[in-house]
Amino acid sequence: MSGQSNKGTAVVTGASSGIGAVYADRLAGQGYDLVLVARRADRLEELAEKLRHAYDRKVSVISADLSNDDDVRRVEQAISGDDSVTLLVNNAGLGGAPVVATADADVAERMIKVNVIALTRLTRAVLPGLLARNRGAIVNIASVLAFDTSFGGIYSGTKAYVVNFTEALHREVAGTNVTVQAVLPGATRTDFWEASGGDIDQLPKEIIMAADDMVDAALVGLARGEAVTVPALADAAKLDTFLGARQAFFGSLHADKPAARYAA
Repeated sequence: MSGQSNKGTAVVTGASSGIGAVYADRLAGQGYDLVLVARRADRLEELAEKLRHAYDRKVSVISADLSNDDDVRRVEQAISGDDSVTLLVNNAGLGGAPVVATADADVAERMIKVNVIALTRLTRAVLPGLLARNRGAIVNIASVLAFDTSFGGIYSGTKAYVVNFTEALHREVAGTNVTVQAVLPGATRTDFWEASGGDIDQLPKEIIMAADDMVDAALVGLARGEAVTVPALADAAKLDTFLGARQAFFGSLHADKPAARYAA
């Protein structure tokens, strides 16, 4: 049983397995009650019962498919009206469809709905309450592929959105006691790969991180107030350099005339 005081309620999407299930376990251990969201009701209930017994926390479940508009709105309604919510972990995500020309359009749409639209709507659902109470955090799980397109333009595009959205949100809440974090995992051993039609064991084992290690590192980054956390990055200065160079590059993109190199 946990002897920790109640830190409020953490909402975790994609909670039935992998990264989401690890977040649920760690947050319950830190003293949070939980609202677990995922499609698989049986696995959610099994995890919820385990966490109730292990940590003596309140754990409720919402079975929902976040690619379904009605389900997203049902989750929005549940969490926006819950004044106990202090943390949202937008972990649910879909992968696959690496080649745009041969991608199933419906699969691509579902990916965008889960990775982008649901994440945005659920963030919007809890943010006003967090700001009104001046307390809490939003964690958005992106991917290192936000900075690379080798896995395909659709998936990497959705994750680039998550990073940009979260960085902007971090600036938006500056000066409050609400924190926002984008987490960029690399290859992480979960069933996400199989569900996406991939085989993680085709990758070099030295770049594959355990989900437990990834989440533990991300939680350290959250406690430190990092806006962007990359668990595999050894030299934090590289991230600062990258983000600084990007901002400097943006500053060179404005002028009252086209650049001379575009002269006819």
